[in-house]
Amino acid sequence: MCRTGGIPEPAGTGGEATTDAAFSALLEDSPEDLYESAPCGYLSTMMDGTIAKINSTLLDWLGLDREDVAGRKRFADLLTIGGKLYHETHFAPLLRMQGELRGIALDMRRRSGGPLPVLVSAVIKHGSEGEPLLIRITVFDASDRRAYEKELLHRRQEAERARAEADEARRQAEADRTRLADALAVLQRSLVPDSLPAVPGLETAVHYHTASPDQLGGDFYDLFPVAGDRWAFFLGDVCGKGPEAASLTSLTRYTLRAAAHHDPDPASALSTLNAVLHERYTGDGNPRYCTCIFGIVEPGGEHGRTVVRLASGGHPPALVLRTDGRAEYLPTPGGLLIGVVPGAPMGTAETVLAPGDTLVLYTDGLTEARIGSGRDELYGEDALHAFATEHAPAAPREVITALTGLLEGFGDGLDDDTALLALGVPAAPSPMSPATSHTS
Repeated sequence: MCRTGGIPEPAGTGGEATTDAAFSALLEDSPEDLYESAPCGYLSTMMDGTIAKINSTLLDWLGLDREDVAGRKRFADLLTIGGKLYHETHFAPLLRMQGELRGIALDMRRRSGGPLPVLVSAVIKHGSEGEPLLIRITVFDASDRRAYEKELLHRRQEAERARAEADEARRQAEADRTRLADALAVLQRSLVPDSLPAVPGLETAVHYHTASPDQLGGDFYDLFPVAGDRWAFFLGDVCGKGPEAASLTSLTRYTLRAAAHHDPDPASALSTLNAVLHERYTGDGNPRYCTCIFGIVEPGGEHGRTVVRLASGGHPPALVLRTDGRAEYLPTPGGLLIGVVPGAPMGTAETVLAPGDTLVLYTDGLTEARIGSGRDELYGEDALHAFATEHAPAAPREVITALTGLLEGFGDGLDDDTALLALGVPAAPSPMSPATSHTS
């Protein structure tokens, strides 16, 4: 249903009188009033930019009087210096070529001196013969939009600055971590021999796995000559990690070396270490201890018997791979942790290595590696015995290579440092068998 004049009647049942009054008011609006009071700025200029007509809205925004603008100023005169430069180099040339422009961002000058951010659209009006007559320009206040864009830009710059600072902090942290890892690696190497000495009539091999590059490990080993043709060796594990463990490791190594030169009996050397650790650490209420297996080997030469005597303080038993394909533990029962109580007993054992036999010492990082889908089982001594039996007989280098592969297979289940030391009599004895050292 439509009113007279083709204006559709608004839907609804209430307020028809008010609606009719609003429509009447709209019909009575004059084009001049619509032009002057529009919510945007309007102006028309001659082709040279001279302002011929400007509405009240734009005059109010700029704080100007009509008589000072119409016929006296050009559109470019209303712009800031930067806006005037853009108008001359881009706006005006593009408008002449294209005939219209839309949404161009400019800054206009207020009488108060502050800029007014605006969006300008312009179109050239042509005559009946196609000749350009005038330019009609629409101006929209873009203050809120410009403020929003500035806020977005500010936030973006803050985010980029924060990201750059985070990247720099991450690079610095990585550099610090690298320097720390390098320093710890140097210190770690100072706690164990760089390589094992060559022992006449014996073949030796070693491997050291560090669980974390960020912490000093507590495992240690050594091999060195003592009186006569005898050689002392030991392997162990101190409690804890970090600098305290490093200090304890250093004290343990040098104490055992000194004790072995004074009295090469394995049980006596460990008893001396027990007394030193107990005296050094129990007095301050912070007891420190270690496990260790200490041995003396007397190479028998080409026709002699190679005898090994061992003493252990709380350490896992040594493992022997025999030349006939057997593997067996050398139990050292009764040995207590070293440094816990004064006069602790040390378990002892003795064996003879025939040509082709290999003695293996290891720390509990090997047997306590976590296995299974849930990493809730320990590898254990039974599995290690089966592994050794499968690989026997094997020379020290072969055993260490196989055990190194086993350790790598544990993946993240290997969460403790692990030291491996193997000594064996060559199946075909030579006067001098070079030692190998594998450290990781």
